[in-house]
Amino acid sequence: MSALLEPLEYAFFRNGLAVSVLAGALCGLVGTFVVLRGMSYLGHGLSHAVFGAAAVGSVVGVGYYAAAGLGGLFTALTIGRLSSRRVLRADAVIGVVTTASLAVGVAALARWGQARRSLDAVLFGSILGVEPLDVGVIAFLAALTATVVALRYRTLLFATFDPEVAKAAGIRVDRLDDLLMALLALTVLGTMQVIGAVLVSATLVIPAATVRLITPRFGAMLVGSTVWGAVTGGVGMIAAYHLDVPPGAAITLVAALGFVAAALAGRAARRLRT
Repeated sequence: MSALLEPLEYAFFRNGLAVSVLAGALCGLVGTFVVLRGMSYLGHGLSHAVFGAAAVGSVVGVGYYAAAGLGGLFTALTIGRLSSRRVLRADAVIGVVTTASLAVGVAALARWGQARRSLDAVLFGSILGVEPLDVGVIAFLAALTATVVALRYRTLLFATFDPEVAKAAGIRVDRLDDLLMALLALTVLGTMQVIGAVLVSATLVIPAATVRLITPRFGAMLVGSTVWGAVTGGVGMIAAYHLDVPPGAAITLVAALGFVAAALAGRAARRLRT
């Protein structure tokens, strides 16, 4: 046991562990809506948009969180508004907007110079380099998201499962969609520090999809996805240290193993019932 907990002796690892657990819980909570609404590709697309905004911000001298946050929020709201018009399918809108955002960032770097912040860290994460400020930022995002979900629980439940009836009942579904898009953008922004843009969509989708195999209940999914996301973040960090692999990859693989186990357990349970 002492060998297993050996990395906790280092302050940088404790900061990284705290961030990974908080980010995992945050992704699990928001990922419930991503999975139930069929928006799995959106998390991947937003990570590209945030990367592009961060690249532009680094060129013009704007701080990472400010540039990436504003860019991600603008992209998420744009996608939400265009998708709600029903002219194009959501996947087409996501593809156009997010790839264009990424292209703007790449073009800005090629034309006006290199980024001040390492873009490798944005792409693949830099969890062992996080500081107490980063822990505080993600803790704030997690608390904010949990508070919003708790306060709007009933309307979010209604709009998630039956948006047309919710709209007929007088619920402003478009505003709820904007709220979810904003929360998703903030989640992507915070999580990219942990696992990077390449794997952020997996962290958003896998914990919620795993819990969805176990329970169909909305409330249970919210709690279960949050807890399982936190567990995969913590276990993945410790596994990364002992196996000498990147933390982002380890966290994603731990979550994927959990999904496989849940799928096999569900299959075995169905066979026993039949």
